[in-house]
Amino acid sequence: MKKVILLPALAVLATIAACKTQPIDERPTAAAPQTAARQSDASPATSQAFDYYLLTLSWSPEHCHSHPADIQCAQHSTFVLHGLWPENNDGSYPENCSSAAGPSDPTQYSDIYPDAGLLQHEWKTHGTCSGLSPDAFFRLARQAVHSVLVPPTFTTLNKQISLPPAKILGLFTDANPSLTSSNLAMNCGSNYLTAVEVCLDKSLHPIACGKLRSCRANTVRIPPPQ
Repeated sequence: MKKVILLPALAVLATIAACKTQPIDERPTAAAPQTAARQSDASPATSQAFDYYLLTLSWSPEHCHSHPADIQCAQHSTFVLHGLWPENNDGSYPENCSSAAGPSDPTQYSDIYPDAGLLQHEWKTHGTCSGLSPDAFFRLARQAVHSVLVPPTFTTLNKQISLPPAKILGLFTDANPSLTSSNLAMNCGSNYLTAVEVCLDKSLHPIACGKLRSCRANTVRIPPPQ
């Protein structure tokens, strides 16, 4: 399957468990992956053809319900950065495009990836397909998360609510005038919100999403940060 603080209300704290044990898998919405052959070259990254970036913001309270000891849970986070992923319009995506080493100093990205293991995972799986150096890729990820404002409905949430998926995405378009519903998708699991995804071109301008499957539940439950 498939703004740290990011913004005043969005604390970006994630752990390596986010990719291993989140309620959603790394790729909850895409079709069968088209994995690129690994290379052992010394270049920073392999230039892999892809159509746009998928910025995935996970709803931390849902993850923390089953993983309360994770570092992000102590911060009472709302949406957290899961990843900035190369994506294709047909629903496929490249992964593991080279064995190039990640950033020499991961701590300079601790505001968006406080767990160095998660940072290395994101570089190995996704960053190596960007055609960018490690530093350029993570600077781009930082810029991407800062470009999306989390709606006040989520940043002030103090009790569980239920909303239709279209309403959740509508709150994002209301808070971000540059976004439309065509730029967004939403993930859910067992009728709980798990993530909101934003489709961005390679210059981080909003772009229409390709063949992503968005949550089809009538309503989803949204637990507050604890």
